[in-house]
Amino acid sequence: MFTGIITAIGTVRSMQPKDGGGARVVIATPWDCTSIDLGASIACNGCCLTVVERDASSFSVDVSEESLAVTSLKDWREGEAVNLERALSMGDELGGHIVSGHVDGLAEILSIARDGDSYRVKFKAPDHLAPMIAPKGSVTLDGISLTVNEVDGADFGIMVIPHTWSHTTLGKKQVGDKINLEADMLARYVARIMSFQSNPQDPS
Repeated sequence: MFTGIITAIGTVRSMQPKDGGGARVVIATPWDCTSIDLGASIACNGCCLTVVERDASSFSVDVSEESLAVTSLKDWREGEAVNLERALSMGDELGGHIVSGHVDGLAEILSIARDGDSYRVKFKAPDHLAPMIAPKGSVTLDGISLTVNEVDGADFGIMVIPHTWSHTTLGKKQVGDKINLEADMLARYVARIMSFQSNPQDPS
């Protein structure tokens, strides 16, 4: 589990296809990676990935074909900046909201506008995720915990403060870019319950 509070920006050092599908990715970080256990989970642009190798300044993960198909990881290239968050430990501060690291789909950036020293960013969510996004609710974008300001159908807007803009990859994004979207966990379960209430099934 994660909180959506980015603690470092990594850089894709290499990304190589694996026999049988998927890819092995090496990510350089400012961390001392020798302190990371093999098998540990790290959220990389919001995707929960497992550490399979590490040295002093980088760690390696295997990305499945499924993850490449449904996330923005398929577009990673050498030198790509990556939002990183290590998994929660008991007693850690919960600064954002509960994030699973399981990406639901891709959101497209529709507009970026300055608002004082902050930025208003508008996104378009996939239609099937739109019901899970609510004003003043939480959403995770490329691993970043953010608050939804307004919603209009599948479009929604957020306000990004200067610290988040400069300490995550959001400041490097452009209109038309697609980024990983994870809906709020509570919204997922509410949507699931509502789908059964609107389409009751005969238990027999």
